[in-house]
Amino acid sequence: MTIKTHKLWLKISSVAIIAYALLFFLGSLDALHRPIEVVLDLSAWPFDGLQNYDAQTTVFLSAILGGVLFGWAMLIWLLSDIYEKEPETIRKAVLFSLFAWFVVDSVGCILSGDSSNAITNIALLLILVGPLWTKPKEKIKIR
Repeated sequence: MTIKTHKLWLKISSVAIIAYALLFFLGSLDALHRPIEVVLDLSAWPFDGLQNYDAQTTVFLSAILGGVLFGWAMLIWLLSDIYEKEPETIRKAVLFSLFAWFVVDSVGCILSGDSSNAITNIALLLILVGPLWTKPKEKIKIR
């Protein structure tokens, strides 16, 4: 993979995380719970309508999660802009942050009784990591 591909993938990962951030943020608005309820219900398979935003604590946690995800996505986006300066350091930093999310989220879901989300997380991790798994094959030109 080229550096250009890695930079593009950092942006793609960032946009994917922003999408989740917006869903969780919108979950903090009474009129817009439904999209995130559907996502949560699919994540806690089977699709049975049991995941809901009836409790105020859920709405509150959704607002916090939306903010945390949005901040993480912005960091990845901004790192893509300086990728040429330290490609290996940035690639490893993003990979470790993705693996950290995967482990904590998946273990938490298993402990909370929603182990099916750990399986969903595997697919999401593969998408977010994409070509970042390997080092770029080209050398950086230092000016």
